[in-house]
Amino acid sequence: MLLGFKTELRPNNKQRTLLAKHAGVARHAWNWGLQVCQGVFQHNRERPDHKQKLPSAIDLHKRLVAEVKRENPWGYAPQQALRDLETALFPRFKKKNRDDSFYLEGSVRISSNCIKLPKIGWVRCYETLSAVQPKSVVVSRRAGRWFVSFHYEVEPQPTPKKIDVVGVDLGGRKLAVLSTGEVFENPHALKGALQKLRRLQRKLSRQVQGGANREKTRIRIAKVHYRIACLRANAIHQLTSRLAKNHGTIVIEDLHVRGMLRNRWLARTIADIGLYEVRRQLEYKCQLYGSRLVIADRWYPSSKRCSRCGHIHKGLGSSEWFVCSHCGFGSDSPVDRDCNAACNLVHSYLAPAVSPTVAACGATSGGGTMEVGLRATCAMKQEVGTGEPSLDRFNRLALSASSSVDQR
Repeated sequence: MLLGFKTELRPNNKQRTLLAKHAGVARHAWNWGLQVCQGVFQHNRERPDHKQKLPSAIDLHKRLVAEVKRENPWGYAPQQALRDLETALFPRFKKKNRDDSFYLEGSVRISSNCIKLPKIGWVRCYETLSAVQPKSVVVSRRAGRWFVSFHYEVEPQPTPKKIDVVGVDLGGRKLAVLSTGEVFENPHALKGALQKLRRLQRKLSRQVQGGANREKTRIRIAKVHYRIACLRANAIHQLTSRLAKNHGTIVIEDLHVRGMLRNRWLARTIADIGLYEVRRQLEYKCQLYGSRLVIADRWYPSSKRCSRCGHIHKGLGSSEWFVCSHCGFGSDSPVDRDCNAACNLVHSYLAPAVSPTVAACGATSGGGTMEVGLRATCAMKQEVGTGEPSLDRFNRLALSASSSVDQR
């Protein structure tokens, strides 16, 4: 299987200049190609009787070599930037120092804490790298730092499992609560840095555009956002790695994250957790460490059901403790409602519904479970008029932003 790896580079001043030039050439090719495609679209809209074919990535590459490279000796023809433009959903013009990145083609070698990049040379890293053969190497810049990411082949590494089946309840107060009673705390990365972000963004709005001080403030804001992302990613990686290594079967909920984000009171908290990222990491880590990931049905009432008697409550309020009015479970000793939900997820896997309801789309509802692989997808609730129409490249270009091409 293929695994992705990303690490920070430690380039010197000369290498930083070369990296910035490579990113500028890729950005120039993207903007040039987008301007050509939008020109063809505009021509076809004004003259429908004499339509022109929208150029492909190969056509753009040949035209770029014939027209632009001859006039600009500093440039070359980055093919991957034109391929990305061809497959982009809503392409927009790129700006300098915003999401700078470029794709490397050629042999890339790794030696201890250094990596050899084509046309740049050996670049030091902040950590020791494994002796692997990198594939699909991409260099990017974020918050003033340069990173390299690549894929490499790895064999599955099954680990001994301590627990056969575990239920995982993901929430807002806590990152995750297991059916075994183990709790993973939510780092609240965004909440801890919100006051600093507000102060810096207010300062940025008062500074003159194009000034050096404004650029320094923008870099400081980017560093704060990078720290938030690192804290969130670190907590999620620790959770998913521990689950996949030590548990044979992991049962989680099929959460409708997009619908949860529509709640104006909980949207920030839900977005700060990264619920989709937890599921994405579990999918490939279970395959890597020899575990199974089971997705409980979206409509299974894990939070409302009593894990002892199975009685379903209509409303539990905002209390963090679960008390069953039918059998008295939780009245003697307090029971965390998230732990009760995690136990119900285990029950849904061990004793699924005998005759679950089958929806029109073919998905089960009412207590079923589904085992997913690396590329499996869960059935979604289908409603009339909610499907997204397929967009061709002309429609995508029509909706893209129009601005002048950045000529570096």
